Amino acid sequence: MSRLTELLRQARKTDKQLGDDLEKEFAALMKRRTFGLVFEQHQPEAVELPGRAVRRGDKVRVLPPRGEVKAGDHRLWRVERIERTDGGRVAHLLELDAEEPETQVVIVDDLVVVAEFNDRIYPGLVETGRVERGGDKPFHTVINAENYHALEMLTYTHRGKVDAIYIDPPYNTGAKDWKYNNNYVEGDDDYRHSKWLAFMERRLEVARELLNPEDSVLIVTIDEKEYLRLGMLLEQTFPEARRKMISSVINPKGVGVTEGFKRVDEYIFILRFGQQGVTPSNEALLGSYPLDAEPPKQDTEDEEPVRVGLDWQTARRRDLASVRPTRPAQFYPIYVNEETGLIEEIGEAIPHEMSRLEAPSRPGCASVFPVRDDGTEMNWGVTAPTFRERWQKGYARAGKPQPSKPQPYIIQYLKSGPISDIEEGRAVVEGRNPDGSVIAYYEDISAKAPPTQWNLRTHNAEHYGTKIIKALLPGRSFPFPKSLYAVEDVLRLFVKDKPDATILDFFSGSGTTAHAVMRLNKQDGGRRQCISVTNNEVSAEEQKALRKQGLRPGDPEWEALGICDYITKPRVTAAITGKTPEGEPIRGDYKFTDEFPMSEGFEEERGLLHPDLRGTAVGASQQGLRADRSDVVDAGRVAGADHHRPGCGWLGRGRDVRGAGEPGSGRGLRSQGD
Repeated sequence: MSRLTELLRQARKTDKQLGDDLEKEFAALMKRRTFGLVFEQHQPEAVELPGRAVRRGDKVRVLPPRGEVKAGDHRLWRVERIERTDGGRVAHLLELDAEEPETQVVIVDDLVVVAEFNDRIYPGLVETGRVERGGDKPFHTVINAENYHALEMLTYTHRGKVDAIYIDPPYNTGAKDWKYNNNYVEGDDDYRHSKWLAFMERRLEVARELLNPEDSVLIVTIDEKEYLRLGMLLEQTFPEARRKMISSVINPKGVGVTEGFKRVDEYIFILRFGQQGVTPSNEALLGSYPLDAEPPKQDTEDEEPVRVGLDWQTARRRDLASVRPTRPAQFYPIYVNEETGLIEEIGEAIPHEMSRLEAPSRPGCASVFPVRDDGTEMNWGVTAPTFRERWQKGYARAGKPQPSKPQPYIIQYLKSGPISDIEEGRAVVEGRNPDGSVIAYYEDISAKAPPTQWNLRTHNAEHYGTKIIKALLPGRSFPFPKSLYAVEDVLRLFVKDKPDATILDFFSGSGTTAHAVMRLNKQDGGRRQCISVTNNEVSAEEQKALRKQGLRPGDPEWEALGICDYITKPRVTAAITGKTPEGEPIRGDYKFTDEFPMSEGFEEERGLLHPDLRGTAVGASQQGLRADRSDVVDAGRVAGADHHRPGCGWLGRGRDVRGAGEPGSGRGLRSQGD
């Protein structure tokens, strides 16, 4: 350290600015994590905005000539002034971030505006189409946007309101399956793993603000190339979550050969927050044996069937949004007898200004408050009267002692779902423990906790992903779409008992998640809403062909082949209407849980809007993709407040981004998805 300090001092003598810059980088290195997941925090992505009018003061890149397939000049320039010459417009440019900046004069049509990470942007929405078949039901929405911008805008309208996030991010295969700073990341890139981690971390940190901290789930799919790094990233980003990883067979025949093995499965990370439970599965244990095989037999006739108990939750809230001051009525003592380890009484909530050490005590009892191991005072999951009632009914109990910690006993309770199962007969109480807590299990032994390995033919990505795309969109293809039924099954585990759930997919790709939510709604009359975010990126091979034709991003012919306009929007529309983009009835039937002709589409019963969805970022009842009623929201040029709904908006790829409301940070990305 002393040697480095001396070198910094000498550098500052020679060049003060250089010395200051080196010291700044040195300080950043000293703060870097030295254990756990350590990766390079790459320069955040910049996003190109084709179609956005070029103005004086803009940051721009110079596009390659039309017909050129090679990468263009990636330097950034500032527009110093624009002038008209011979009926056209030319821009005078000054190079940015260069020791000796160059200048040049370029035709405005050969420039593209660029938004960098820290640039202020003002998003606005423009409706670009809708399909209506659902009466007054809440909208499903497809948003054509760079997903970081969409996530930031959703924090204005859906902060803490999302019940489930399902994402299928780029797998970082090295086969040009995603972009970083407008360049495809290839297999020989020495930094491809750290770029991917930086890319994912920025989006996950915003996504956590959208999840309901009291009761929600995050589901992320991945394969073997990044599952280890992703697991550590999720653990570091969501330390309060309960995490589980599932292995799911997606192609029994196997795809590719790596190190002498064929890959048949991928991985699903499931992170539960707050009181989010897992609904017991009535499917073939979600893969304990293939759906088309015989169920495993008991070894003997006398063998007891496997029974599934209830899901006891820890009563202390986990999320930092539920620290003590946020809910004064939920910070109270629970008195646990130090000899028996049983709860004796539930105290009353104490004033915020009172120290817990000054709270009333009870002889022979430990006063248990909801306190994290680091001393942070949290809240209990329910108020004192509610907890007292559950305790008296046997739905709450004290767990194991932990005398060396600020909270000397773990406190557990049943949330409303299992309580309803008991009181409505779906779960059977066979007795009580010495502490009075119920001993209960699910009477329907076919409804069991799902295992961590799934092997169902319904999850075959080729048969029920690729072939469903072909049925809905004849003549069109999308690489590696998820099985519709696989997404449906995993969502059912967490939103079955939430008929008004809001589900978000910000790597929506082919729109499988929205399609799965429609099926769930049809099965139980639910009013769940799916928000799908995807950009309008064109694949690497298609880009070459289009560039040879002299086309560029922003040209109508180019945009028509983008993910959103060519796959996502038509797929969701076809699912709802039951017709292909050519107007023909879709051939084939949905299978398994709910069998009916695809040509029937989706219609749902009328009902009231969920109050939390009114006035959201897609407008009130005039915009959105409704289930099943559909709209595609595309961030477009917003001339002024007349066309902008206050409090709504996303930045779309290649569009103007001016509108009312607070500014957001501009950061771009590639939205891959399934």
